[in-house]
Amino acid sequence: MRSSFQTRPRARRRRHTLLRYGALSFALGVAVLGGASLSMRYASASHGSSADTTEAPTSAPATAAGSPVPLRAAFYYPWFSPAWTQLGIFPYTKYTPSLGYYDAGDFNVIRQHIQAMQYGNISAGIASWWGQGQYTDARIPDLLAASEETGFQWAIYYEQESQGDPSVSQLTADLTYLRDQYASSPNFLHLDGRFVVFVYADPSDDCAMVDRWHQANTVNAYIVLKVFSGYKSCADQPDSWHQYAPAGAAKNVGTSSYTISPGFDKVGEPPRLERDLVRWQQNVADMVASGASLQLVTTFNEWGEGTAVESAAEWASASGYGAYLDALHNNGPEPTAVPSVSAAPASEPSATVGRGAFRGFSIAVLILAIAAGLVLMLASGLGYQRWKAGRDSSSSSR
Repeated sequence: MRSSFQTRPRARRRRHTLLRYGALSFALGVAVLGGASLSMRYASASHGSSADTTEAPTSAPATAAGSPVPLRAAFYYPWFSPAWTQLGIFPYTKYTPSLGYYDAGDFNVIRQHIQAMQYGNISAGIASWWGQGQYTDARIPDLLAASEETGFQWAIYYEQESQGDPSVSQLTADLTYLRDQYASSPNFLHLDGRFVVFVYADPSDDCAMVDRWHQANTVNAYIVLKVFSGYKSCADQPDSWHQYAPAGAAKNVGTSSYTISPGFDKVGEPPRLERDLVRWQQNVADMVASGASLQLVTTFNEWGEGTAVESAAEWASASGYGAYLDALHNNGPEPTAVPSVSAAPASEPSATVGRGAFRGFSIAVLILAIAAGLVLMLASGLGYQRWKAGRDSSSSSR
C-alpha cells in the first residue's frame, strides 16, 4: 500500500511537469507565430514602400514657399479655340493635336493638359496673359480651378511688353491686379515666397525695361525678364532671366534658366527649326544636367508657330502623351533596357535582401518552435499513457 501510494504522486508530478513544458512550448509557438507574422507584414509593407520610392520621380529641393528648384515649366497658350482661326486660316497649324481642335477653356481639356505636363515632369505652366479683362485673363481662374488637388501650378507670361513699353503706372496696376485676383491661390506659382511673373520683351528692349519693372514692382512679385543684348550690364537686375526663342534648339542663361524647343514651323513659313526627336532627347538631357534653376520648355501648345510638345498625330506614342513628352518623362533618351523591378543594383546593398533574410529567420524560428512544442506535447502524452498503464497495473496487482 505504501509503495503504491508513493508511486502515484511521483507519476503525477512527472505528468504535470511534461504538461507544463508542453503548454509552455505551445505558448512559445503561438508567440513566435504572432511575431513572425507581424515581422513578415512589416517587411512586406517596407518592401512595398521601397518600391514606390524607387519608381517615383526624384523630388528637387524646395524653396521657402514649397516650389521645387530646379523648376521645370512650360509656356502655355490658353487662347484656343479662337486662335485655331487666324488670318482666315483654319486650322492655324501644320499639325493635328491628339485632342483635336479643342477649347482651352474646357475644364476636362485643362485637366488633360495638366496630366500630360505632369507626365513630362513639368510642374508649372506659364500662361500667356494679355492684360486685365482680355480673354486670356478670363482663362486664368479656369486654369487655377482645374489644378486643385493636382499639385500643378501656374505663372503669368506678361505679353504686353512685347508691343511697346508699358508705363510704370500700368505695370504697377497690372501687378497689383494679379496679386489681388490670383496670387493668393495655392495653385499660383510662388518662388521665395513671392508670386511669379514672366515677362516677354521686344528686340528693342534694353536696361530701361529693367528699370521700369524695378520701379513698378511695389507688390514684391518674383519677376523673370526675357534676356536682350547687354542684359548682364544693367544696374538693376530682376529676380531671374529667361530666353524665349524657340527657333533655337536650346538656350542656357547661366544658372538662371535653360530653355529648349522641339522645333519651329509656323503656318505660311518654311521651318526655322526642323523637328528632330534624337536632338530633342539630347536637349532634354542637357537641360537636366545644367542644374539651372528654371528649366523651361517652349512650348506646350503654341500650335500656330509649331513649337508644341503636346501630343499630335505626327508624333503619337504608345504612352498616349506623344514622343516629345515621353522624352521629358524619361529626362532624355529612352532607356536601352528596362531593368527588372525585383532586381537590386549590383553596386548598392539591397534593403530588400535584408528584409528577406529577416523573414527567412522568422519562419525558421517559427518552425523550430512548433516542432519543439509538438515533441514536448507528444512526450507529455506518452508519459501520461505510461503512468496510466502503471497505475492500472498496480491496481490490478492489489
